[in-house]
This record gives sequence, C-alpha cells and structure tokens, in this order.
Amino acid sequence: MTQRKLFGTDGIRGIANRDPMTPENAFRLGRAFTLFLKNNSSLPSAEPPRVVIGRDTRRSGEMLEAALVAGLTSAGANVLLTGVLPTPGVALLTREEKAAAGVMISASHNPAEDNGLKLFQHDGTKFDDAAESRIEELIFQEPNDSERPIGARIGVTQILCDATDRYLAACKKTAASLSLAGCTIALDMANGAASQTTPKILRALGATVHLFHASPNGMNINLNCGSTHGEEISRLVRETGSHIGLAHDGDADRLLLCDEEGNLVDGDEILAMIGLAALRAGSLKKKTLVATVMSNFGLDETLAAAGGKVLRTPVGDRYVMEAMLQDDLNIGGEQSGHLIFRDHSTTGDGLVAALQILKLMQESKKPLSHLRRCLNKYPQVQHNIRIGKKIPLEEVRSMIPVIGEIEKELEGQGRLLLRYSGTEPLLRLLLEGKDAQRMKQQGEQIKLALESLI
Repeated sequence: MTQRKLFGTDGIRGIANRDPMTPENAFRLGRAFTLFLKNNSSLPSAEPPRVVIGRDTRRSGEMLEAALVAGLTSAGANVLLTGVLPTPGVALLTREEKAAAGVMISASHNPAEDNGLKLFQHDGTKFDDAAESRIEELIFQEPNDSERPIGARIGVTQILCDATDRYLAACKKTAASLSLAGCTIALDMANGAASQTTPKILRALGATVHLFHASPNGMNINLNCGSTHGEEISRLVRETGSHIGLAHDGDADRLLLCDEEGNLVDGDEILAMIGLAALRAGSLKKKTLVATVMSNFGLDETLAAAGGKVLRTPVGDRYVMEAMLQDDLNIGGEQSGHLIFRDHSTTGDGLVAALQILKLMQESKKPLSHLRRCLNKYPQVQHNIRIGKKIPLEEVRSMIPVIGEIEKELEGQGRLLLRYSGTEPLLRLLLEGKDAQRMKQQGEQIKLALESLI
C-alpha cells in the first residue's frame, strides 16, 4: 500500500489552520468522503448519504466543522450535527441514525492548537487502512464539475438537538443496576467534550461529584489536566477525600483512574480487573482479552493464571476493534486508557469504561486500591523524543548499534519497542523487563543516542 500523506493511526491530525489541518483540506475531505460513500456498495442504500458530525471544545472546531459541512453538502451528502459530544457519542448516533458515516472533529489528548478528523463507518467502527488510503486518493483528485450536484441535489444540514441525551441514555443502560449513593468521585474533564456528560450521569446515579476542569473556553482543553496529566487527578482525589478519581482526555474516549489513596490506575490495570471479573462470570468471549503491543506483559501472566489469554495488536484502538471483530471478542483496550466494551460500544468510551469499574466496585464491595492488586506489572521505562522528521526505523536502528546490544541483553527477560506516534511528532521508546534500575540506565542511553541523531 502506498504511503499515506494525511491519515495516521487515528484519522488526520495536526496544528489547526496549518497544513494538513486547514479548512481547505477539511472541505476537500468532505467532498472526497461523499464520493467515497456514494461509490461504496457495502453501505446502506439510502441516497443521498447522511453523515453525523460531532466536535470537542477546541476553538478551531467550529471553523473545521463549517468547512467540512460545505464539502459534504456540495458533493450531495446530508449532514447531522451533534455539536459538542464525546467521540463515542458520534459513533453511537451514526449507528442509531443509520447514517452512511460519522466524523469526529477532535485531536483527542493533544493541545488546543491541534485538531483532527476521525472517520467512522456506518456501524460506528473506524475505517481500515485501505479505505483511508482510497479517501486520501480522492482528496488529491482534481474536482470534476459533472460530479457537483445542483438544485435540490445539494445536501442539507440538520441539528440533532437530543444528541447528548441519547448518548447518556445509552451509557446508563450499560450499568442498569448501578447505584452510586454514598460514593464520592473526583472528576477531571480536561475542559473537553465530557465536561457536561460524565458529571451529569454520575450525579443521576447518586454520586457526590467534585468537578474540576469542566469550564472549556476553546483554548484550555487538556491544558495541564485530563488523562495525560495524571498528577492532577491524584492531587484532586487526595484533596477531596474521594473514593475514586476519573479523568478523561479532550474527546472522552480515554479513561484514567485514581484509587482512594491517590495512586493512578492505567488502562492495563483496568483491563486486568475487568478481564478477570468477566472470566469469573463466564462473559469474556473465548476467554481472550485484546491489548496492544504497548501493554504490560504482566497482563498476559495475570490472564493466563486465571485460564485466559491476551491477544496483541498494533497500537491504536481501531486495531484493537478490528481484532475484536475478526475473532468475535468483546473486551479490549490500550494502556493509554482506550477501553472498548464491544457488548456496549464500537469504539473507546471513557464513560462506559468508568461505569464498568464502578459497577465492579459495587458488586465486589472492594475499593479500587484492592481490586487493582490483581495485576503484577513488569517494570517499564518510556521516553517520548520530539522529532522534526521521520527517519525510517530500520535506518535509526542501523545508526544506533546500542539498540541491538540492549535487545540482546533483554532477550528472554524483557523487550524493547521503538515506534513513531501516529498522532504527534514523537518517537516513542518502551523498555520492559525485570530489572528496573538497569532499564532506566538503558533507556537514558538510547534516549541520548536518539536525540543526537534526530
């Protein structure tokens, strides 16, 4: 497959109003996406195609939404606007409305200056690499006047006024018996798309909520808060004396937890807790949990000891979902906090994941600090090296011999992963093994070598 210029591991992403995340490109995408949908025989036969669009709280969201809508309607698609809504809400409404596709305008955990476009299929799952490559070809294709509809064939736009209520109702159904009376919860909403939704449902279930970072102004999304700033939710739990802390990212498809003692609980620990509970209940399909190559090897050992196993995928929640669909599995996720409960959702959903953990706490009558002990993690060292250019990793490895030397040293006792981020200009390094001090030294050694090269 040819190298893609626009799409990364989670749609198109970049600095808003700079290439590739310009309104001009958003318009071109809207036009190209409509042509793609019209020519896709596997989609619902409704003509013209309908597309659901949601966004997070970034200032650039309305600008990109306007350009995207213009591109879609100019090519003959009808648009359904949700306004500000978590990413999983867009996936849900795409399914419920029987739309041809959905688009979320968000750069997830990235800073406010960035923005992105995530594309969903009619069933609420993300498009695969082949489809994105074809859409990208159409974006760069010269427009043909014969493909421009006129008169009544130009698309129209409708606002889905009940979008938030429908999303919350669907989330509530995933934990129908849950009562949070007597439970105190600290929330960090990253000044993002969940600023209204998550606190509303938790209060409706009876929780006492201490709400923080839920006053978006367009520029404060993810600013020193949210799921990538775990130190903040840890501080807030300690200060409020809460039973649990929940933090989302800007579009609320991630979840980071904090136990009542102020200790952070990541996606691997959530997968372990939920996976073991599902194994005991006989509800984990094929006794298999799906995780990416970034997840801690302790997760494999924990599931194996209970009679289950872990299936590994490349990094990215859409690859997790692809594996779940291919093998008919129902629970999976990423260390970063993308958790997919396929019985309830078709993409990562931070609120649904939070409700499943709260339900487990209620049923077990145990605090999060106790439940999390089920996973014994291997020590990990991670570094993110900012880059200006992506040199092929084969060349990087050949120019830094110490990488191969350390891999030999770790063989059979650990692992080394080197990969480029698909959403940020970063080279990510992961070391995992049994000797934490030695890995820290190795990590610094490789990090310095990489920084001198890139």
